[in-house]
Amino acid sequence: MRNPILPALLLSATGMFFTGDSALAAGDPEAGELKAYTCTGCHGIPGYMNVYPTYKVPKIGGQNYEYLVIALKSYRAGERDHKTMDLQADSLSDQDIEDISAYFASLGGE
Repeated sequence: MRNPILPALLLSATGMFFTGDSALAAGDPEAGELKAYTCTGCHGIPGYMNVYPTYKVPKIGGQNYEYLVIALKSYRAGERDHKTMDLQADSLSDQDIEDISAYFASLGGE
């Protein structure tokens, strides 16, 4: 006979794992605003185009917090290839990344 409580406990534990991790890792948007100063030189200009290679730089205000954290950590680790972003992210600590991501996530989208 199956135990009906076990699936409920697993679901509850899984929910706590995912929500707890995000809540504990959330950065400080106020600290992120200061740390993101250089980011806004490209990502804060509507319609900004990179010179080489030429492409539209995305505005990231309002972007998902977790996505931004993963993207910045991927640039820092060399898992995403963009020379400017690689260099920018290389100097960031985990806390810097969380704060900057929290700042941009707190902004409205385009």
